[in-house]
Amino acid sequence: MSFRAPIRDIDFALNAIAGLDAVAATGAFPDYDPEIRAAILEAAGQFAEGVLAPLNREGDLKGASYANGAVTAAPGFVEAYHSFAEGGWAGLAAEADLGGQGLPKALELAAFESFHAANMAFGLCPMLSLAAIEALSHVGTPRQKDLYLSRLITGEWTGAMVLTEPQAGSDLGALTATAIPNGDGTYALSGQKIFITWGDHDATDNIVHLVLARLPDAPRGSRGISLFLAPKIMVKDDGSLGERNSFRPVGVEHKLGIHASPTCVMSYEGATAELVGEPNQGLAHMFIMMNSARLAVGVEGVGIAERAFQHALAYAQDRRQGRSIWTGEANAPIIDHPDVRRMLVVMKAKVAAARAICLSTAVAADLARHAAGEDERRHWKGREDLFVPIAKAWSTDMACEVASMGVQVHGGMGFIEETGAAQYYRDARITPIYEGTNGIQAGDLVGRKLSQDGGGAAKALIAEMKAILPELARLLPGKPTERLAAGIESTEDATLWMLDRKAEAESAADVLAGSDAYLKLLGDVVGGWMLAKGALEADRRLKSNDGGDRAWLQSKIDLYEAYAANVLGHCSSRLAAVGQGGDLLKRLGAEVLG
Repeated sequence: MSFRAPIRDIDFALNAIAGLDAVAATGAFPDYDPEIRAAILEAAGQFAEGVLAPLNREGDLKGASYANGAVTAAPGFVEAYHSFAEGGWAGLAAEADLGGQGLPKALELAAFESFHAANMAFGLCPMLSLAAIEALSHVGTPRQKDLYLSRLITGEWTGAMVLTEPQAGSDLGALTATAIPNGDGTYALSGQKIFITWGDHDATDNIVHLVLARLPDAPRGSRGISLFLAPKIMVKDDGSLGERNSFRPVGVEHKLGIHASPTCVMSYEGATAELVGEPNQGLAHMFIMMNSARLAVGVEGVGIAERAFQHALAYAQDRRQGRSIWTGEANAPIIDHPDVRRMLVVMKAKVAAARAICLSTAVAADLARHAAGEDERRHWKGREDLFVPIAKAWSTDMACEVASMGVQVHGGMGFIEETGAAQYYRDARITPIYEGTNGIQAGDLVGRKLSQDGGGAAKALIAEMKAILPELARLLPGKPTERLAAGIESTEDATLWMLDRKAEAESAADVLAGSDAYLKLLGDVVGGWMLAKGALEADRRLKSNDGGDRAWLQSKIDLYEAYAANVLGHCSSRLAAVGQGGDLLKRLGAEVLG
């Protein structure tokens, strides 16, 4: 089926729920207005539908290829990338004086949802460039900004995050790659890196690698990591390209999905590199990239889930089997069977919730940088920190669930590759692993983000969610409101439990044992709160005849009600899992599980 960018849904989430107008009100984005927002989302949708989506299936079947120390992009991807760069998509949120368009980060991420939905393997390439842009914007030298950042912003070159090594995995403190001073301000970078997404390709003349490595006198562990920049092709002071640098791909991984996205094993053999930021501060500098990438991966989850939902919906409307319980029609489309309809409704509701979470996180990030007062910026920074692990983990778990349900809607045909449903499931499965597994996200949430301000950000969030209940009760009295209220109460209980346990050193295992359930509970409830905000805004527009399709606006109210029944109703079980304790898991060791 053809892909249709959900522009109206994205715009509603961005403006009516996430509150992009508050970002515009800061005055930090003089070139932004609602007409620009509409134009950007519309153009992104057209590019996604017309250029990227038609390449998705062939990219999955043929993939990127490796031969003789070089990677060749999947068919059509080079031309698509050139069109992407020419459209200015790489620099939407970059500063105007660096060649960007100076627009809110939230709008950039909203546009990228359509790219990920149309062709996730393609979207990964510019997504990683955005992370490199973020890092160099913050800690790059003037020379690095002039020679490298400007070309990343225009899309002339792409960027790659080069972190993982075979023996280290997610433990960056175990990295062994080295950077030896050359005596001229540059370094000789040596080591092997794995899982480097778009680490090599033929879509651009140059690729800027941001690499974690150790200086000779570096402290052991994570405190001894520095960040280095190594271009594939050396760049002269005048910006022209010189000789090939001494690193190369030695292979690409054969993966479950995203076949058109080359995942490279890279070998650095005394490659010329330069330091980015301060020595031994690579972990802090890397987290600038990582936080940007984590939120972007959350949006990636939203995109692939939206694509899986659309595919399943089209199939359910076309496939005929059995008698409709509602119309009595024989040989009815399977969308008229209650269980199929239920799956589609839950898919739609969860995608909408995740979209709102991700875009609200991006709005919080924009306000953390640009709100007028220091207290206000501190408030929004706390909200951003709290939401990033939720946006990343909850949205990507959702993507796998929705893509799996998409296969289920197809029945046996979903398990057959030719229908296309399986690709979305395969592609989605990497997202909970990217940029720190979702277990790491949960550990980060309870280990650092929850208590870094004494729990203030979480308590403020809970109070804000409670404040919506009286108005919601007037619109949807009874169970739809009661379920959100119960979910908020469960979240508050779980939060206080976590904060109490964190104050006790001997309870560390209890905190980590409940971290995944806590993140899922928070995501479920925050997603419900955001859909409730959307329902109230839809009701306001309906009552004021404030334009829009009345059936579509009513669907926002109905979608919240379905979410409340199918998702919020399970919050009590999430709460039980939060408090399971570490001793239980300790007892269930390998000798028992085996």
